[in-house]
Formats: sequence, C-alpha cells, structure tokens
Amino acid sequence: MAATCAPRGVIGDNYAFALFRSFTLSIKSQKDFTSGVLFTLTGAAFAWSSATEFTVGSASQMGPGYFPLVLGLLLVMLGGFIMFFSLVVETPDGGLIGDIAWRPLLCILGANLLFGVFLGGLPMFGLPSMGLVAAIYGLCGLALLADAASFTLKRWMVLASILAIGSYVVFIRLLNLNMPLWPDFIKLN
Repeated sequence: MAATCAPRGVIGDNYAFALFRSFTLSIKSQKDFTSGVLFTLTGAAFAWSSATEFTVGSASQMGPGYFPLVLGLLLVMLGGFIMFFSLVVETPDGGLIGDIAWRPLLCILGANLLFGVFLGGLPMFGLPSMGLVAAIYGLCGLALLADAASFTLKRWMVLASILAIGSYVVFIRLLNLNMPLWPDFIKLN
C-alpha cells in the first residue's frame, strides 16, 4: 500500500520526507517574500507602539493612536498579501535578492534626514531652521542624486519648485500650520 500512495520515484525511508516536501510551499520570489516580511514587521511595530503608548479611542472619537494603529494594521495586511503571493506566483528568475544598492539607499535616507534638519534646525549645534522652502529644495536635490545619471539642474529646480508651492498652499494656507517658511535670518513681511 505504501508503494501505491507514495509519490512517483519514492521508495522506503524517503517517503515521509517526500510527502513533507510535497506539502510545503517554496518561496517563488525572494524579493517579494523579504518585502512582505519587512512590511509586516514594520506595520506590527507601528500598530503595537500606537496601541500601547497612545490613546486609541474609537472610530467616532479618534485618539492620537487611532490613525497610526490603522495604518500599521493595513501595512501588516499588505505584507501578508505580498508574502502569500511570493509563495504562489511563479517568477521567471525566482526573484533573487541581488546586491544592495547603497547609493540610492543612502541618498533617500539622507534626504529625509536633511529635510528634518533644515526644517527644524539643530539648536544644540547652533544651526537655525532653514524653513520649508530650503528643506524641500535640499530634500529634492539629495533624493535626485540617488540616480546620478538622470540628475539635472532643471529637473531639480522644477520638481522642488512644484513641491514647495504645493506644500505652501496645503500646509501653510489651507491647514494653517505654524512652521517657518524661510530661514530664521531672513525677515520677510
């Protein structure tokens, strides 16, 4: 009876291993699986910290932790979907993880840090706030350097100008947020 139930070509002691291997799922895209794991872990960390450190409230009476909790749970679900599809959808090359692209990684992370430093300044080092406009131009310039081959001065100026104008309209005019628009040492009326 074991010979009739065993997968083709499996005899004797290898039956249990072959049966186990036939029921396990293999990762068909390493990139997607790794992305799904990172999304899931990041979303779980945000959901956990917002649920434990802030008042969540309810949908009708939202607390400060409600929105990060919902976004964290959505990120966990997205990561789960990505991991599921990495196990069932075949990719031509197996979605192998290649070398880490250090330049884009450092430029994008550095652009976000530069934006924060320019917008808020570093008082402990005596660096004043440069304002929203300078922060956006710095962010766009460093982020565009992630792909140095396609970086042009015209692209930087157009992108940063559109983003600066849009940010001014949305954050300063429509939402009335109180943030510096220009550097502290420039006094405009």
